[in-house]
Amino acid sequence: MNSIHESAVSPTPLSPTVAANIDIVLEMIRTHLRMDVAFLAEFSEAARVFRGVSARRDNPPIRAGDVHPIGAGYCRKIVDCILPELIPDTADFPVAAMIPETASIPIGAHLSVPVRFGDGRVYGTLCCFSYLPRPTLGQSDLDLLHQLAGLTANMLAADVTAHQRRRRLRKMIDAALSAGDPRIVFQPIVDLASRAVTGYEALSRFAAEPARSPDKWFADAADAGVGKRVELIAAQKAIVESRRLPAELTVNINLSPATIVTSDLEPLLSLIDPERLVIEITEHAPIEDYGRVETALRAVRGAGARIAIDDAGAGYSSLLHVLRLQPDIIKFDISLTRGIDTDPNRIAMVGALVEYSRRTGTTVVAEGVETPEEEKVLRELRVDKAQGYFYGRPSPVSDIAAVSGLTT
Repeated sequence: MNSIHESAVSPTPLSPTVAANIDIVLEMIRTHLRMDVAFLAEFSEAARVFRGVSARRDNPPIRAGDVHPIGAGYCRKIVDCILPELIPDTADFPVAAMIPETASIPIGAHLSVPVRFGDGRVYGTLCCFSYLPRPTLGQSDLDLLHQLAGLTANMLAADVTAHQRRRRLRKMIDAALSAGDPRIVFQPIVDLASRAVTGYEALSRFAAEPARSPDKWFADAADAGVGKRVELIAAQKAIVESRRLPAELTVNINLSPATIVTSDLEPLLSLIDPERLVIEITEHAPIEDYGRVETALRAVRGAGARIAIDDAGAGYSSLLHVLRLQPDIIKFDISLTRGIDTDPNRIAMVGALVEYSRRTGTTVVAEGVETPEEEKVLRELRVDKAQGYFYGRPSPVSDIAAVSGLTT
């Protein structure tokens, strides 16, 4: 990469459709203007990345994916108005003659225009050159290149905006992680018959700005391409901190299907007795390949950990997860629990899920319990366990240890 450090290069990922259309534009430029090479260069802080190249011969001097220093060649000099956009004969321009590529490639004629977005930002340049001078090149050729640069900018805008958003999100998430986020709190899960605590669900909290719910932080992490990393950091913290809880209690951690199928979970299992561990599958969206998830979970279950489907009843996807993944535990979504004491429809839905659990040997847990009336109905429906503010708010493990008189 011509001595360019990788950290200085962050090219915009292009969608397949945009990449294909750019190739068409470059081929159009090269053939219509009868040039030898046409290319699109993207500027980064210290480099220019060739995003597409159309060349007349099989062994072109540049290829798509090549990275050159930002100051090398013609591109930056044209954007900075050191060189003109239209150069029919490079021998007529002393600055061009001094550029090493002019002789080494060689470049006899050159056209290049900035690719600008509507707000004036420069993405890079749309360029073409011939190995020999082209004295007949004129303003009409340059006008065509400007028009195609505008078309290219329009095609690139959505991909660039998405890339910039991902970079902003990643920077924000990295700052949160550096500050110690996510913090872990634990909420008790109780046996409904005795109200005895049987385990705790580990939940993440973020103190960093902007203030918003944990699910938004995890969604942004996924959009930024670091969702798996953040989930695993939270899971590891939760397991390590859970060592201060009684050894007979279960510990529930949350992982998405994407993290389950793409991560080696063995390091997590090595941090805890797997028989204490419950992995809650958190994703609401459909799972595209249940076979991969089942394969990944088989090893986890083989080690002794249990699987729970979270938010059951919140939508079609979670119920399909129950049918396909055959979990050990089904956790009812808060939308089914809230106000169940006054809603026959909720009673009927929970009753159906409880009957399913009885037939399949699955444990059922009601989330979001807040009132004694809700608890009463859930007991009557023979729900096994419950979780919610009625039994305890999520708290740091230090507070739980202090109240329970546990040693550290």
